[in-house]
Amino acid sequence: MSWSMWLGLLAICALGAMSPGPSLAMVVRHTLGGGRSRGIVCAWAHAFGIGVYALITLLGLAALMEHYPLVFKTIAIAGALYLAWMGWKALTAQGGMQQKLSGGAPASLWVAARDGIAMSVLNPKIMLFFTALFSQFVLAAQHSGGKSLIVLTPLIVDGLWYTIIAIMLSQPKVLDKLRDKASLIDKLTGGVLLLLAVRVVVSL
Repeated sequence: MSWSMWLGLLAICALGAMSPGPSLAMVVRHTLGGGRSRGIVCAWAHAFGIGVYALITLLGLAALMEHYPLVFKTIAIAGALYLAWMGWKALTAQGGMQQKLSGGAPASLWVAARDGIAMSVLNPKIMLFFTALFSQFVLAAQHSGGKSLIVLTPLIVDGLWYTIIAIMLSQPKVLDKLRDKASLIDKLTGGVLLLLAVRVVVSL
């Protein structure tokens, strides 16, 4: 893979990671609910899921979807149901994350990791992102080094971006302001997740 081709890959990965959506909402929610450590764990679990998609794209995701469209639909429906479930939990959270914190029950690291990886692996938009945009880079990666870059670049970019988000949001002054709006953030997060779930189902 040439230097210019890798820069193109890096730019696409950065734009994909920085675009606001349910992944950002989930990292924000775990940072708010459990502090910096939960946000960072959620960020890198999400990045691991991104790396999984990069790997299976490299191994022929586009061909699989072409020959077995039912597989894609099944994953999409499962993802939509999971997004809807998380959205409903956020919408019905009593008192928002602030109440959970004051009650001494922030989300565990395991829950933060589970939500992070599920948000990437079960999000059909990410599957379509890789299928549509990564074919050109897969064709250009003839050697093991280039193939490793295809997997590691989106994983590292995604993890670093959401780690920066978690660190910025966990600053005491910022975190205090966010916690004052915890209930509103829960409702917004829930709304975004439910709308995404509906959109996935409608687009099938």
